Amino acid sequence: MGFFGDISENIKAASDRDPAARTAIEILLCYPGVCALLWHHPAHWLYGHGAKLFARVISQATRFWTGIEIHPGAVIGRRCFIDHGMAVVIGETTEIGDDVTIYQGVTLGGTGKETGKRHPTIGDRVVISSGAKVLGPFRVGDDSKIGAGSVVLDEVPPGSTVVGVPGKVVKRVTRAGEELNQIDLPDPVSIELAALRKRVSLLEEKLRKRESESE
Repeated sequence: MGFFGDISENIKAASDRDPAARTAIEILLCYPGVCALLWHHPAHWLYGHGAKLFARVISQATRFWTGIEIHPGAVIGRRCFIDHGMAVVIGETTEIGDDVTIYQGVTLGGTGKETGKRHPTIGDRVVISSGAKVLGPFRVGDDSKIGAGSVVLDEVPPGSTVVGVPGKVVKRVTRAGEELNQIDLPDPVSIELAALRKRVSLLEEKLRKRESESE
């Protein structure tokens, strides 16, 4: 599919996934995520054909106007939707599959000064929520969901829901297209603390019984 076909698909993706979207022209003119992806096309083409400085100039100008920084070396699939998008950062060796949704404040980055592949590979139909950081050269499997504010440092199996710092898998998707419930995401730290409190209570109860038997 060509440039205009890709842009048309991105506009439709925004319309389908954002209930506030109204018309195609409004999405094209007023949605920073759509604008950033539009300008990523020529920047990526130039980067791949050796005009890396010009590609970076386009990338930085787009960052200035949209608040979204996409390195021109990043590979982005079809129907990607960057919602709101302010402070989104997508690194050079990032690969993003089809039908991915990215919310504001997301970083798809590296963990240091490594060379080669140093940014994540995002599978198809992944949702990355506000403020999440996915750092390192690993894969986030298809149909996975990353909770708001999570810091993901390891491979994510397909169909997983990940929350926390560092990110932990707390749920596996049971049906295709299952939505990410942002309100009722479990807290893995709280779950561990609750289990420890329960264990301590059981040990205390056993200790009391032994003390009463020995009297």
